[in-house]
Parts: sequence; structure tokens; C-alpha cells
Amino acid sequence: MRDANPKTTYLKDYQPPDFLIETVELKFSLQEENTQVVSRMHVVKNPDTVNSSGDLELTGEDVLIDSVRLDGRLIDVDAYRMGDNTLVILNTAKAKSFVVEITTRINPKTNTALEGLYLSNGMFCTQCEAEGFRKITYFPDRPDIMARFSTTIIADKTRYPVLLSNGNPVSRGEFENNQHWVKWEDPFKKPCYLFALVAGHLECLEDTYLTCSRRTIDLKIYVEKQDIDKCGHAMASLKKAMQWDEEVYGREYDLDLYMIVAVSHFNMGAMENKGLNVFNSKYVLARPDTATDADYESIEAVIGHEYFHNWTGNRITLRDWFQLSLKEGLTVFRDQEFTADQTSRGVKRINDVNMLRTRQFAEDAGPMAHPVRPDSYMEINNFYTLTVYEKGAEVVRMIHTLVGPDGFRKGTDLYFQRHDGQAVTTDDFVKAIEDANKIDLQQFQRWYTQGGTPEVRVSSEYDPESKSLILNFNQSCPPTPGQSDKQPLHIPIALGLLAEDGSELPVHIDGYENTGAENVLEIKESSQRIRLIDLDRKPVISILRGFSAPVKLSMDQSTEELAFLLTYDSDPFNRWEAGQQLASRIILELVERNRQGETNTDFDHTILEAYRHILSGEWEDLCYLSLLLTLPSESYLGEKMELVDVENIFKARQAVKSTIASTFHNNFLEIYQNLQGDESGQLDPAAVGRRTLKNTCLDYLKELENEDSYKLSQRQLETANTMTDQIAALSAIINSHHPAKPQCLESFYQQWEAESLVIDKWFAIQSMSSMPGTFDTVKTLRQHPAFDINNPNRTRSLIGAFSQQNPLHFHQKDGAGYAFLADHVIELNATNPQVAARMLGAFTHWRRYDENRQRSMQEQLQRIIGTEGISRDVFEIASKSLVPQTLKNP
Repeated sequence: MRDANPKTTYLKDYQPPDFLIETVELKFSLQEENTQVVSRMHVVKNPDTVNSSGDLELTGEDVLIDSVRLDGRLIDVDAYRMGDNTLVILNTAKAKSFVVEITTRINPKTNTALEGLYLSNGMFCTQCEAEGFRKITYFPDRPDIMARFSTTIIADKTRYPVLLSNGNPVSRGEFENNQHWVKWEDPFKKPCYLFALVAGHLECLEDTYLTCSRRTIDLKIYVEKQDIDKCGHAMASLKKAMQWDEEVYGREYDLDLYMIVAVSHFNMGAMENKGLNVFNSKYVLARPDTATDADYESIEAVIGHEYFHNWTGNRITLRDWFQLSLKEGLTVFRDQEFTADQTSRGVKRINDVNMLRTRQFAEDAGPMAHPVRPDSYMEINNFYTLTVYEKGAEVVRMIHTLVGPDGFRKGTDLYFQRHDGQAVTTDDFVKAIEDANKIDLQQFQRWYTQGGTPEVRVSSEYDPESKSLILNFNQSCPPTPGQSDKQPLHIPIALGLLAEDGSELPVHIDGYENTGAENVLEIKESSQRIRLIDLDRKPVISILRGFSAPVKLSMDQSTEELAFLLTYDSDPFNRWEAGQQLASRIILELVERNRQGETNTDFDHTILEAYRHILSGEWEDLCYLSLLLTLPSESYLGEKMELVDVENIFKARQAVKSTIASTFHNNFLEIYQNLQGDESGQLDPAAVGRRTLKNTCLDYLKELENEDSYKLSQRQLETANTMTDQIAALSAIINSHHPAKPQCLESFYQQWEAESLVIDKWFAIQSMSSMPGTFDTVKTLRQHPAFDINNPNRTRSLIGAFSQQNPLHFHQKDGAGYAFLADHVIELNATNPQVAARMLGAFTHWRRYDENRQRSMQEQLQRIIGTEGISRDVFEIASKSLVPQTLKNP
């Protein structure tokens, strides 16, 4: 267990390493409880720190030292110094180069934290990002030390017939006692966090890819035997990603072999280790009867994401962990664009923004708020955040918007050319974009260094005499921990203007020569005034199109204007956004009336007329139509309130949803019936759209709570030939008073008991139910034989889904949900601190609730902090959550 009160690491204290590692030769003798690791490092003095007098300092954790050799000589304990997780080799300060060989022993079987080398369902596996390599052997575990690795793996041939590591296999052989070995060499320098090893009894799906330069790449996906028939989509996704990266970024794969391994116990989604990606099985395995359409899209996106890291993360890596968004933000942007090109660009953008605004904006407003490039951390695992990933991707997207697709390609080409094989910073990336496009992004870089979500207020003034429209912009940003004063940001605002018939108007900006249907305004001042000219009539303003910047934008628009935009706006995001704002306004008005004791649930029917118009139209993109018909989530509505009123948000949203369901019952039923058909195995966008819209209609029809709606959902559950339709039907049953609910749940479980990922869905769908008694159900499921708290996926599907995606029941008034979560955080803290810390995120926004709930959550946070042996992962989040917030919004 780590120290509960660790020191804080600061970006300002970064210093280049005293020594570099040119080559590393590793030899693993694998045993479940006593694995021997021999590490032979060729060390050289760093020429950039020639005046340093420090000896070689290495980091290790939970490893036992058998021996240490310096230049081939065994040295005794007087020749090195041990500290807290450090090993200092003495008498090396003045040496220009030397060889250190360390023999250590580790116990993979007891490694429940799933960092370093551990066992997953009988398979050896590694996870070294961020600081897991130190749990394998003593090493200078920092990303700016890049070395060439060779790895020899020795193991029992029967139990571990497949032995994998980074690079290419160069030799293999056998020993006595049924032992065999394989040696791997990676020709490219890499930091130790990209090291990987896998050993187990695995089946392999093989294919090849012909690159643009006519090189043949061998592709291999390794899984457990029973899952070999679920790898086809992952392989197809990999080949799509390889082709896309060649076409869009000119990046070709560099090794002769690319491997993926699916692992059942994994803390993250996947890991981009050079040439050997290790994946959570959730993001590899798919068959139409076991995976939903959303699963298929997620697999394609994550496969793409890890492959794209080969250049944005591996060939060019980060200088220090503060630069994490250098690889993650950029690569998330790349995988978002990849998915947009494979599916519906509008739908993809809406889904990404929806998640950003409900989760990352909340992170920005909480105690763990930090810049995209943080200034400090206690535990780096806690900074694999939505801010680093999703907001980081939005920062890259804004750069793309400012310089355009061609300018962005020129900038990335220069970035790859300049920094291939280096460990660099976000400054280096932005500088390449600047130099390639001859622009100044100095102010823009504040997006990397300032935390919080900017707020942009817009007002407009139309002058009929001059035929001009004045737009007044005011930007500000609330204080965040450690940052009370914020400087103006460089914000790109995409703008469109609509005539009264819904047609697009040209945008003429006073003082600018460029014209068109849409323009990007660059807001750089706290207050800025922009004049649009040549407007015969006052237009309807469509602003922040495509969500061109991650800001909270406010502009007074009438209900009629929002309905107009929902009906006519040509920008897919803004059309959807108008509907979300319209629905939010109506629901939150109901919330306030409920708070005042009113029982009348009547509301402005403007939204019904807008829905009527939408339902009467002709639509090619049925996924997009489904989004237009979907009300804002409870979480999003809560973000719009000063204090979240969980009960009244649920009641008000439910009242609007029920009215929509009854008003358009015949429309939904007709659409539902027209979209019936056997589409098993059809995964094209049109088929996905048909299933999505059909199940949106079923979700509304279930609100009727009558015999006909019960029959519809049960019939679909029993006859569905895709997991998409089966899960949608089970959800409709669970979130209604369906009389056969217990039988349907049991039948589903019996059908899919052998499919772990499907049973994860079974747990999650019950834990997220809005129906009475859900908390009792969750407590009962915690004792279910299929629940395993040591499996991160299973824990996330029950404890995580309940605490983070069921606001109504998690935040019940008596605080029992809070105690339940705290119990599990404390239990997980002892076995898997990373997962425990992520579960703790549900408590970080306790100040957003009423006094009683605040008090209950504070008590649980204090109980967690007071637990003996608290990990630094959990301590950092819990302690920061309790720090008094004295700063007020301006």
C-alpha cells in the first residue's frame, strides 16, 4: 500500500534526467507467485546535465532484490542505497556510461491492483502506464527516458504456450521440464510505460494489411478460446484505422507485426504498448447477439484510438506526465474524427458534446478541477481525467477549426517531422502548428494552462436603418483550485444566420473580406463587439455551431426562436441543441413549480408542436432523428441548477416524457411497427439507425404503462436476434411496472450466464433503474454469485453505474446510498486503489446538493480518509473534495 500522505509533484520542478538508458535487456522467468526478472541496462550520462553530481537513482515498488551488478561485478549492499521505493547505485556520478544488472522477484498472483505484471484469469499480463513498470523491476520510471528494449520470456509450455512482448520475435527455443522461451526485440526507442508482456493459453485470429508503400503487416488478435468467434469486428476496425491514418495523416505503421490481446481484468479501456496493445475485453469482443450497436461503435473507436497512438504517443511521446494531453487529447480528437467518418458526423459530435457537458463540465466545477496541462499532482493515476482526454480533444479541435483541415495537416506533418523519436511537450505541438501556418497561438495556449469552463454571454442589437447586427461578447471563467484570476481566452465561435423561411443567409463581417454561409469569429477579449452588415431583416442567430468551443454559452432566445432553430437549422449540432434548450427550459420551469408545491404538470406545448413537425418529416439519418426526440438527461438538467433537486428533476422530466408519449402514441407505434425486421448481422449506419429509432419509440411507448406496451417490450425481448434490441426491451421492462419483470430478468440471466460482458449489462441495467426499490435490488445483486469486486468491469457495472448514473436513488435522502458507496471504496482501496479512486468521483460534487445530503457525503468522505492504510489514489481525491472552497464565481 502506498503512503497516505505523499508529496506533491510540480511541473515547475521538472529537470532533465541525469542519466539516459540506451538499451534494456529483460528476462522473465514466469511463475505465478515467484517470477524472477533480470534487467540489464546500458546507462549513459545525459549530455544535457553534464554538471550533475547525482548517482543513478531507480524506482521500484513491491519488488524484492536478489542481486545488483555494476559492469558485470556483483556489488554488496554498501555500494547502493535503498530508500522509500528507490534504489541509488553509488559511485556512478562521474561515469559516462556503465551497465547495471538487477535481479528482482515479484508475485503476480497477489497483484490485485492490476499494475505492473499480474495474473488475469490465468494469464500473465502487464499494465505499465503510468507508473506500473516500477512494480516489475527497479528502473528510472519516467517517460522522457526512452530506450530500445529486448525481452526474453521463459514459462511452462503447457500452461503458457503463447509468449508475447513488444516488437518482433527474433528467436525461440525449449528447455527441460517443459519450459520454453521466446525473445522479442523492439527496434524503436520507447519509455518504459509502453512495455508489455502477455503469456497464456490463447487463440489467435490472423490477418494482414497492405500499407500504402506496399508493405505487408501481420495482424494478430489474441483471445481466450471461447471468444475467438467475437474478434472479426475488432480486426476489421483495425484495418479501417490503419487505412484512415494513412489517408488523413500520412502515417504508415512501422513494424512488421501488430498485436492485440483481450484481457478480462483491466483497469482501463486499453493500452497502446508499442506493437502489443492490451485491451479490456469489452473493447474487443463482439457478436451481434452479444454486443449492442453502441458496443460495436465503441470497439471501433477504441481500436482506432490505440492504433493512432503509434504516432501520437509512441513514436512521439511526452516529456513528463503533466503533458499527458499531448498524446491523449490529440489522439481522442483523431479517434473522434475517425468515428465521424465511419458513421454520422452530426450524431458523433452530439454524443461527444453531450458527454463533455454532463461530465467534464462537472469536473471543471468541482474540487478536482485542473487545467488540460496540470500544474501538480499527488497521484498521476488520478489525472487520467475527462479534462485531459475530452477537453484536451476539444482544444485540438479548436486548433483544427482555426487553421482549417489543410493547415492542421501541414502542422501535424511538421510535428511528426520535427519530433519523431522524442519526448516533448504540448508547447512543441502548438509551435509546429504555428510555424506551419505562420500564425500566433500564444494566447490560445491559455487553454492548456487555465482550468475551468469559460462562460460566454452574447447579446445582439439589430439596426434596420443600417441593416446591421451588433453582437456583443463577454467572456469570463470561474475560479478553480489554485487559479483565482483568469485571463481572456482565444475562443473560436462558429456562426450562422437564418432568414425567416429557414434559409441560410450570407455572413458579412464589417472589416472582413471573407463571406459565406458560416464564419468563425475569434473572440480574444473579455468584452468584444462584432458588427455584421448587409442584413435586410433581423436574422435568427445560430451560434456556436458544431460546438466550436468548450464553453457555456448564454444568449437570450425566445421559445419561438428555439423552436424555429429546432425546425430549420442546417447545423446538426445547433438544431439538436435548440431542442435541448427548449426542453430544458420547460422541464426546469416545472421543477420550480414543483418546489413551490404546485401539482399541475401542464407545460408550454411549443415543444409538442416542434416534435410534431419533426415526426412528419422525411429523414435519412434515423440516429439523428432519435437524438432530436430524446429529452435532456437528469444529469444535464442538474448541471443547470445551482443546487441539484434530484427528486423534482426526475418528476418534471418524467411528466414531460409521459405527455410526449401519450400525445404521439400513434406516431411512435407506427414507426416502431414499420421498423420491425430481421437485421441480425447488419451493422451499416442505416441498419443501426433503424434499430436506434425503433428502440427510442419503444422507450416512449413503455411510458404508457398498459397491457399493450408490456406486450411490445416482452415480445421484443423474447424474439430479438440482436443484443441491441434485447437490451432495449429489457430496459423498457425494468423501467416500468411490467408484471413479468422478475421472470424476464431471470430468463435473460440464464440465457447469457456464460457471457461475462453480457452479464455486466444485466447488472448495470438493474442498477440504473429509476423504479422504486432499486437500491434494495443493488444491495441484493452485490451478494449475487456472479458479482466479483476484483473484476473492474463487474464493479463498474454495479457500484459505478448505481453511484454515477442513477442520481435519483444514489442521492436518496437518508444517505444510505452514500454509505454503500463508501463501504465499497474502502474495500477496493485495499485491493485496487485505481478503481477505488474512480468510484470516489461520485462524491466530489457534494456541494451541489442540499444541506442534509452535503452533510451525509462529507461524513463518508471523512470516514474514507480516516481509514487505516488509505492509498494515495483515494486520499488525494477525498482530501481535495473536503478542502473548503472560499472562492466565489465572479
